[in-house]
Amino acid sequence: MRLLLIGCTGLVGRALVPMLQTAGHDLTIVSRRSAPAGLPASCLAGLSWVQCNPADSISWEPSSPLQQALAQAQGVVNLAGEPIAEKRWTSTHLQLLEDSRLKTTRQLVKAMADLAQPPDVLINASAVGYYGTSADECFEESSPCGNDVLAGLCQRWEAVAAEKPDATRLVVLRIGIVLAADGGALGKMLPIFRIGFGGPIGTGRQWMSWIERSDLCRMILAAVENDAWSGAVNAVAPSPVTMSTFSAGLGRCLGRPSLLPVPGPLLKLLLGDGARVVLEGQRVQSARQAALDFSCHFSELPAAFDAATSSTGR
Repeated sequence: MRLLLIGCTGLVGRALVPMLQTAGHDLTIVSRRSAPAGLPASCLAGLSWVQCNPADSISWEPSSPLQQALAQAQGVVNLAGEPIAEKRWTSTHLQLLEDSRLKTTRQLVKAMADLAQPPDVLINASAVGYYGTSADECFEESSPCGNDVLAGLCQRWEAVAAEKPDATRLVVLRIGIVLAADGGALGKMLPIFRIGFGGPIGTGRQWMSWIERSDLCRMILAAVENDAWSGAVNAVAPSPVTMSTFSAGLGRCLGRPSLLPVPGPLLKLLLGDGARVVLEGQRVQSARQAALDFSCHFSELPAAFDAATSSTGR
């Protein structure tokens, strides 16, 4: 298939792009940055590249390279969005979190609607934050939306994606914590754990719903290729864990102690309300993966840690 990829040059894209290429797909990357924008050099030769801001309406004008690339695409993967928990949630940053997701997705579905033959499939990101947080509940795809800031953002994001043309199949992946050594939560924790100063964050009792990066990429590939995939699917491994279990497991994987907790008040001082993403978790599982005949290769945390850290040197 000819695929248009938006927001796919970061943590997930670095593994997704080579996987899609290996599967025989023809890829066009949309990025605000010029090539290679963090992607492996080995995959650049076969890529088309459109440098623009997909959140800006001018990028989608009829004669623009982006609109022309969309007109030729049979499928779209949209993972665009600023990282959630890396900065304080000031009003300015909250607006950036919203705009980077909703504006890009809104411009995309509007441009798709203008086509005589829109893409066959749209894979759109969301997050497990859709369900809100809870110490006790277990959430599945049929669970209602939560009522906090992140849940509201996810709900609005999904609603915009749902405005796609009727002829386009929509798959919304509610993504958990993506495990990879070169970025994300694990990438930030590894240096601290390697020098022996790692430990749980906050109480350690909050839930972490995670997925190893290659499993997420396999899920995106399956959603692109298999018409049975539609609607919301939780992109998580089947075994969520508490923060204490996560930290202890990472320490064992690296052969380092994991006894020094990061106090919740310190994280709140650094991240403000954004600390809630780390300090308040949710236990999320998927009822739909089995029905779609999908299973994670890394269903247990120790194997996922081994896979994520195997190429980085412990």
